[in-house]
Amino acid sequence: MSGNVSYAHDDGIATIKMDDGKANALSTAMIGELNTAFDKAEADNAIIILTGRDGLFCGGFDLKEMGDGPQDALQLTSLGSKLARRIMAFPRPVILVATGHTIAMGAFLALACDYRIIAEGDFKTGLNETMIGMTMHNFGIELGRYRLAKNYFNRCVINAEIFSPRDAVRAGFFDRTVPVDQLAMAGPMAGQMFKQLNETAFKNTKRRSRKAAFAILDQAIEDDLDPAKVHAM
Repeated sequence: MSGNVSYAHDDGIATIKMDDGKANALSTAMIGELNTAFDKAEADNAIIILTGRDGLFCGGFDLKEMGDGPQDALQLTSLGSKLARRIMAFPRPVILVATGHTIAMGAFLALACDYRIIAEGDFKTGLNETMIGMTMHNFGIELGRYRLAKNYFNRCVINAEIFSPRDAVRAGFFDRTVPVDQLAMAGPMAGQMFKQLNETAFKNTKRRSRKAAFAILDQAIEDDLDPAKVHAM
C-alpha cells in the first residue's frame, strides 16, 4: 500500500501502520486507507496489529478538515465512528500497539480494539474534545461508557482529563504498558497468544457479547448525522 498507511502480512498476523510524518490525523483520506488495510486483513483472515509511528499513535481527527464546515465535520465524525465500530466487530483479534500519544479519535480507536498496549514514557492519552470546544458526539459518549472504567467515565468524557500511560491503563484505554525498547515485540507476542484461541469461538463470542453495545452504538452513529440532535461540533 502507498500513502500514509502501510500493510504487511506475515504468518497470519497483519501489521497496519499509520505514519503521515506528523500527527497521524484522521482525515477522510486516512480513514479510507485504514479501511482498505482492514479489507486486506479480512481477506487474509489475519489477526491485526494496529500501530503508529515512533512517539505517536494518533492525534485525533484532522482539524483542518473538521473546520471546512458543519456538514463536513459531521461526515468526518461519522467515518471515524464507523471505523471504530468496524474494529469492534472485526472477526479476528485487533491488537493496538500505541507507540506514543493517543488523543481524541485516536483514543476512541484504542477503546475499540480487543487488546491494547502502550509504550511507557512521557506520552499523553485522553479525550480532549470539551477542552478544545467540541461537544462530544453520541458515539464517543457511548463507546466511552462501554469500555472505560466506570469511575473514570466523567473524568475522561466530560472533564477531558489527559493521562500518562499507566493512568490510561487504569482508566480503561489500554490493557498494559511496555518499555519502548520492547514495543516492537509486544504486538507479535500478543498475536501469538491470540493464535491459541479457536477462531470460530472467538468470533462468535465477540459478536454475541457486544450485541447490545452495537445496537446502542449504531443508534448513536445515526443520531450524530441528524442536525436536529447535534448541538455543537
